[in-house]
Amino acid sequence: MVRSFDLPDIVAVFPLPGALLLPRARLPLHIFEPRYLAMLDDALKTESRLIGMVQPHSVPGRTGGTGLQRIGCAGRVTQFSETEDGRYMITLSGISRFRVAEEVEGFSPYRRCKVTWDGFERDRAAEEKDARFDRNAFMALLDRYFTARDLSADWDTLREAEDELLINSLSMLLDFSPEDKQALLEAPSLATRRETLVTLIEYALRGGEEDVLQ
Repeated sequence: MVRSFDLPDIVAVFPLPGALLLPRARLPLHIFEPRYLAMLDDALKTESRLIGMVQPHSVPGRTGGTGLQRIGCAGRVTQFSETEDGRYMITLSGISRFRVAEEVEGFSPYRRCKVTWDGFERDRAAEEKDARFDRNAFMALLDRYFTARDLSADWDTLREAEDELLINSLSMLLDFSPEDKQALLEAPSLATRRETLVTLIEYALRGGEEDVLQ
């Protein structure tokens, strides 16, 4: 639960395509662009140390322009280390999703947004459970997917993981399109995220080439 700091009305955002952060999950990031180094420096000066992850998308009729998806997820910087050449390796721990109200104009080198946290109270509560989760069927499907993609996995760890950790970790790690990642982010519950994940895996196994969740 978020108790040690208040959620701010304005959040620095990192629009990184395909990078998904979910509540109570952890996302490692490599920070090296000057504007994002400035973003990290500013975030570390605040009590909350929050950075918002948001998927960018093309703006129709605007060449080279990128807008932002309306829903993102904020993470707290919980680990960071500096390399000899001034880059940073950080870990964001997911706190809560948010809805973008508007982008804030200003002199900051990075993007900032006015956000609302309403509707995402569950993100800031206890770990979710999925009462309808058929783990055996899911693991069999996952085995087929990993075999088809020639991927390796620590199956003992996957079998023993709690429902939320398993579903959210796979949602973040598997190679889906940014649009599909956004669908996983916007799933209103763990059960619906699991259903979306199963749909994406099944579609990939059928050799689908178009985005299934548009």
